[in-house]
Amino acid sequence: MNDPRVPRHQDIAAILETGKTGFSGRLRWMGGGLLLIALAALAYAAFRWSNAAPQVNYLTEEVARGNLVVTVSATGTLQPTNQVEVGSELSGTIERVLVDDNDHVKKGQELARLDTSKLQDQVTKSSAALVAAEAQVAQMQATVEEAQASLARLRHVAELSGGKVPSKAEMQTAEAALKRATATEASARASVGQARATLKSDQTNLGKATIRSPIDGVVLARKVEPGQTVAASLQAPVLFTLAENLKQMKLEVDVDEADVGQVQDGLQATFKVDAYPNRDYPSRITRTAYGSQTKEGVVSYLTVLEVNNDDLSLRPGMTATASIVTASRENALLVPNAALRFSPASAKPSGSGGGLVGSIMPRPPRSNVPKRATITPGKGGTQQVWVLRDGQPVAFPVTLGASDGRVTEVTSGGLQPGMAVITESVSAAK
Repeated sequence: MNDPRVPRHQDIAAILETGKTGFSGRLRWMGGGLLLIALAALAYAAFRWSNAAPQVNYLTEEVARGNLVVTVSATGTLQPTNQVEVGSELSGTIERVLVDDNDHVKKGQELARLDTSKLQDQVTKSSAALVAAEAQVAQMQATVEEAQASLARLRHVAELSGGKVPSKAEMQTAEAALKRATATEASARASVGQARATLKSDQTNLGKATIRSPIDGVVLARKVEPGQTVAASLQAPVLFTLAENLKQMKLEVDVDEADVGQVQDGLQATFKVDAYPNRDYPSRITRTAYGSQTKEGVVSYLTVLEVNNDDLSLRPGMTATASIVTASRENALLVPNAALRFSPASAKPSGSGGGLVGSIMPRPPRSNVPKRATITPGKGGTQQVWVLRDGQPVAFPVTLGASDGRVTEVTSGGLQPGMAVITESVSAAK
């Protein structure tokens, strides 16, 4: 029989199941509490991290007084002040060439000579024609004198005979013969003038067969050789290129349309050439063209500078880069352009949104890069710079003058030499 004090197998199983269920419930409650504590700690840390103000350091430069030189850069080529291309007006064969490249020549000096045999024959022919024309004039003069004498004799006979002889027809014939002889003499004299002009033209052509220098200068290029045939029927071929005076040259540069407003006649400039990279050559603007030119879509204006080349170190065709001084300031108050582009960081964004979830979930960190002004320094413009006082940036309005791209002249405002203006801000690492 069963003793009531001894537990049965079914009771023991029930007791064990009840204990197991209570222990599992307590574990679930403990796990949920720990998860809530962890989430709360994470949300608090994210809140502190997102709202912590970043530490900002500022880089500064001092305002100083100094000299300011504003330049415009342009590229061009060197050319002689007067360059002459010497050609031939006549066709023919080159008989002699008397000069070569780099030779110094005088005005009127013989450079080359064409074959003149045909031209000399033509001159001889024209001379003979002139002699023949002059002989014809002499013959006509004799005819005129003969007609005059015949008419005078008839008139004397008529006077002696009381007009009876000669007849009226004979008198008219004698008068007509005199007029005819006089006209023939005039025609002969005209033929003489024509023959003389033809001879002079042939002599001129003979002279042009000798190519002479039109200026005192230097031979830059010789483009002809003895025996070469020159054909001048359509246009005069270029035989030599001469430069009048290489001690005085010109530099032709292309000034960009953005800079041409600053360039004017009389401005001083310096330039460099690749042959002498460490040497600056002085020059001066003599002319700025009003007409534009377009090369590869870029609009520019031809500007001419005069160059002194006493040592003959510069040569025609050299490429030069010129720096034209458009403005110069002495003892000017100068501020770095980086300070004109700086502005403090923008204000903290307002409105987080998201309700309770948004306040619990972490937000991305605020940008530590300050916003910068995009103002470009300009002459006569009013802007502001920032000065560091007690660790905080303070704005100073200034009026600007000329700028060389690195520093800008301050013409008015509260800035003083030695004041440190902010040029950049950097955030310190947390």
